Amino acid sequence: MLKPVLPISYEQMDRLVASIQPTLLEEAFSSIIGILRGGGPLALMVSHATGVEPAFLRYYRVDRSVIWDSSIPLPPPGSKVLLCEDIAGTGHTLKDCLAFLQRRGLIVRVFTVGFDDLSGIRPDYGLDGRGYFLQFPWERQALTCAYRDRWIDTGGGRTGRMAHDHDYDVYAIDLDGILLPDIPLQRYAADLSAALGERDRLEPFKQLPPLGRVKAIITGRPEMDRVRTQAWLSQHGHSGTPLIMRDTRSCNDSPEQVALYKARACVQLGCTHFVESDPTQAILIAQQAPLLRVIWWDAGCGRGRLIGAADWKHGTPGAPS
Repeated sequence: MLKPVLPISYEQMDRLVASIQPTLLEEAFSSIIGILRGGGPLALMVSHATGVEPAFLRYYRVDRSVIWDSSIPLPPPGSKVLLCEDIAGTGHTLKDCLAFLQRRGLIVRVFTVGFDDLSGIRPDYGLDGRGYFLQFPWERQALTCAYRDRWIDTGGGRTGRMAHDHDYDVYAIDLDGILLPDIPLQRYAADLSAALGERDRLEPFKQLPPLGRVKAIITGRPEMDRVRTQAWLSQHGHSGTPLIMRDTRSCNDSPEQVALYKARACVQLGCTHFVESDPTQAILIAQQAPLLRVIWWDAGCGRGRLIGAADWKHGTPGAPS
């Protein structure tokens, strides 16, 4: 059964650590130990929150071996340490690393960013992700088709023949404001036919954003505009890029609805990056897809800005400032 995806951002991880900081300080750990690579970010966050030196373990899935991979020495027997990992999964990584430390006489607490229904170990600290599929920032490329295909070809990555994560980056782009200039909305309202004709005659921008592999053009234009939009793309050398257009039966033209449609399309296509021309849209898309790299491209100055967004809950009305 497919589970809903629960994306966990670096910001959420930071808030999680901050929320239990007093407890972590009371534990008086002698070392914070991260399992490379997934447990590394969490271990560093906890180290900053507690002032305790970080250290790392390296795990090899092929033979299930664990090595101490740190410049500081292994703590002496009887020391209390915190073992950090991204998720308490169904595999052997966390179990084998825990056993490695316990065999050396260490008292071990476990902190994972999250755990779910299938977790083999219930951590001492972590987000309860039961009922969800947890996704972490360093896993955005894992949802691309190329990554999944390569993972299968290499037997789950065990042979070490996977490329670097950034080699699997996949882009989707907006259309108006990215490939060609935007027509102001008031011109559409004043004379729709004339505005559409003007748009059809526009020349493409000479300067485009610096892009990687572009999987699709995802535009807010309605599906009824497909023929004329595809004609413009073909005329200017973009006929080979799939065109995703808005279905007006399920998505109106409000900014919130269009942003939700674009975010969902990016996630369904397995894209890691989306380049958007409108700053408001970029913020709304980033809010809808926290692990998607959303870039607001300002064609006027040829500059892109990476966007992040989350809901803000204001304070109690009337509270002192």
